[in-house]
Amino acid sequence: RKAILEANGKYILFTDADLSTPVEEVEKLLSQLKKGYDIAIGSRSLAGSNIMLRQPLYREFMGKVFNRFVRLFAVKPFVDTQCGFKLFRRDAANTIFKEQKLNGFAFDVEILYLAIRNGFKIKEVPIKWLNSPHSKVSPISSSIGMFVDLIRIKNIHRK
Repeated sequence: RKAILEANGKYILFTDADLSTPVEEVEKLLSQLKKGYDIAIGSRSLAGSNIMLRQPLYREFMGKVFNRFVRLFAVKPFVDTQCGFKLFRRDAANTIFKEQKLNGFAFDVEILYLAIRNGFKIKEVPIKWLNSPHSKVSPISSSIGMFVDLIRIKNIHRK
């Protein structure tokens, strides 16, 4: 959050620290911002995505289950909210991250929720992705925390 708010470029990218999505994929997202979108998010689930190294099956299953809950409780239009490769116009990033509150892994859902609530145009884009075996997401504790945060999103952002 702090890094996003202190960035001063025209466009602001955040990516997972393990670089699961090669940084060269930013061109795909940037082309969408140049077409008038405010935010472009990488997706591992759209047609055209290139998953070069898959997650273990249990992690893929956990992701699909979590996405069902995301679509039910928070943001409906996206098939992959958890891909850690997102590009913002600076004004959109500043608006969203000033309001953003969660610190856990569900913050991706929260920023998309806030983006929709603020009327930003968002495009989901298929990307190349390689699973990192060094993931910090715990199958049990992270999943519980993400679910709790998912339920909290609408409550913490009531106007």
